Amino acid sequence: MKKTYVSPTIERNVIGLMNKHGHGATSPVCDRIDGVRTADLLKEHGSPLFVYSETALREKYRAAHRAFSKRYASVQFAWSYKTNYLRAICQVFHQEGSIAEVVSDFEYDKARNLGVPGSQIVYNGPYKTRESLVRAVAEGAKIQIDNLDELLLVEDIARGAGRKVDVAIRVFADCGIQPVWSKFGFQYETFDAYRAIKRIHSGGKLNLAGLHMHVGTFILEPNAYRVAAAKLMFLAEVARKEFGFEVEYLNLGGGFASCNTLHNQYLPGEQTTPTFDQYAEAIVDGIHSELPSGQIPPKLLLETGRALVDEAGYLITTVRAMKRTAAGQPAIVVDAGVNLLYTANWYKFNIRPAQPNPGPPVQTMIYGCLCMNIDVLREQAALPALGVDDAIVFHPVGAYNQTQSMQFITYRPRSVMVCSNGTVEVIRERED
Repeated sequence: MKKTYVSPTIERNVIGLMNKHGHGATSPVCDRIDGVRTADLLKEHGSPLFVYSETALREKYRAAHRAFSKRYASVQFAWSYKTNYLRAICQVFHQEGSIAEVVSDFEYDKARNLGVPGSQIVYNGPYKTRESLVRAVAEGAKIQIDNLDELLLVEDIARGAGRKVDVAIRVFADCGIQPVWSKFGFQYETFDAYRAIKRIHSGGKLNLAGLHMHVGTFILEPNAYRVAAAKLMFLAEVARKEFGFEVEYLNLGGGFASCNTLHNQYLPGEQTTPTFDQYAEAIVDGIHSELPSGQIPPKLLLETGRALVDEAGYLITTVRAMKRTAAGQPAIVVDAGVNLLYTANWYKFNIRPAQPNPGPPVQTMIYGCLCMNIDVLREQAALPALGVDDAIVFHPVGAYNQTQSMQFITYRPRSVMVCSNGTVEVIRERED
């Protein structure tokens, strides 16, 4: 039988690609997701295909909540809708005990349509329509005021409602992470946040019930949260002593990293991403460092998104063409593009063939299916020799790819969930 030709390559040896005898190991294969054969998923639902693991969602949520609740008396998670707002994903987290965190009237409507009461919605974002704020005030949502103009708007709505309205303000501060996210909220160091609290007090229409800070995104340094928590707790004490506000909750936002690997990282994300315990330890330490002796600590809110959903998501794609780059590098074209995998711009996903393929791994360029030269899902991925109709799996892709996907020259594909009982359910139909 004639053997398949595999072109020769010269590559740096990477740990994990050799066994104890010195021979090249075969590429890891993703032929099953939660016990369901990848080939069966493609046959039933088509390619490309987003797949989510209900088991992974629930396990991540419970691990994160356990890390905080064993260190802090009162903890409430608020599921970040912008991370992934598919109905089934949101429902899993609400079943686990999470309330909703939304950043637009669109997401507010989604949460209400899922049966989340207004009082269980954290309403965030730099711009909120007057109509949505009127609704949020009427329904008792946790409004996080972003700027002075919004503060004055909520005051006017409260005046019309004829009652005081509970609000929080969003604060930004230098927590050791650069660049500082100065787009959102009132600055801590320049006393803008202090002046906002003073304005709330003098206006007499609002009550400061919470303080919110979101350090940034994909934060790999837990100490940033320690600094943020300490600054918020200090500000809460200033609000209590000078203005008589009893701050009920501190909202430390989200930004926890998943186990994905950034393009500029040398080590894989599995080795560099802090644990939930490390994040929890930092936040709780920060709060207690500024909490007066004998005082009951405020409730802790967290808007964790990416770290809960990323590893639960997979994208199965199919090879549609074989190519070579101008430099002679092997390349493939798959039936999904950056319109579906927006996060390919900053992540080096784990990319695995869905079936055994002969030959050692070779650095391969992965092109998407879009008619754009920038549609590159990976410039170099160690893959064996592949052929047309072979499938490859991208993981983890659960965060942001659904909500940021675009209908650019092609329909968006079906999404399914592998349920905890082993069944597979369609959670978003293919567009037509």
